[in-house]
Amino acid sequence: MRLANILIVDDSPDVRLVVRMILEAADYAVVEANSGEAAVEILGRHPFDLAVIDLGLPDMNGLDLVRRIAATSPCGIIILSGRADTVERVVGLEAGADDFVAKPFERRELLARVRSVLRRRQASAIQTPAPRQMTTVNGDGAQYDFAGWRLEPSSRSLRRPDGAIEELPQSEFNLLLTLVERAGRVLTREQLLDATHGSHTPALDRSVDVQIGRLRRRIEPPKSAEPSFIRTIRNGGYMFCAKVTKLND
Repeated sequence: MRLANILIVDDSPDVRLVVRMILEAADYAVVEANSGEAAVEILGRHPFDLAVIDLGLPDMNGLDLVRRIAATSPCGIIILSGRADTVERVVGLEAGADDFVAKPFERRELLARVRSVLRRRQASAIQTPAPRQMTTVNGDGAQYDFAGWRLEPSSRSLRRPDGAIEELPQSEFNLLLTLVERAGRVLTREQLLDATHGSHTPALDRSVDVQIGRLRRRIEPPKSAEPSFIRTIRNGGYMFCAKVTKLND
């Protein structure tokens, strides 16, 4: 019996062959896709435990595929890419990947990371059915208003003062919800990482700074010199400073 089902998404036949040989030798079942659309079609027909995804796909941005899989599938995600700089790693993790392996890679490194992601996913499924520990979706219909914005955990939506919906990736929504629920409290990067990633917390805690920057661009008044909602606390972390009103349906 195979240990796990793994999907390889890469437009290079040579890379797919190498990865397939490494994984099959370790007793994993492997399916290949040469494009993002092919991967989406395969994932729609069969469940997978892990997807190994190249960022340079011929038909779509690999990060868009990562986001799509992270939002719709429980399978783990490892980015396999020649883009190995820190910013690329952080962006990949923020898009929803569990890990990042740079090309060229060692066989033992790839296997170690595959086993690590599968082990963490399995442990998370057994021990923590909810995807996030620190930030849980309220079952009591609670909503949060701040400066004309409305955050609705039950529908996972953020409504702008003009009534339009601001679309947020899952990790950014979890981050904002954590800050809003604990308005007026200083939260460290470690606490925020735990809230947004749970048991899949990446080693690069500066990824929180990237997310905070994105949230500020979405919700802060465009011409304010200093952030009005999310303040940076020196040597501390971040604090949500706007007045928050909790409403119940």
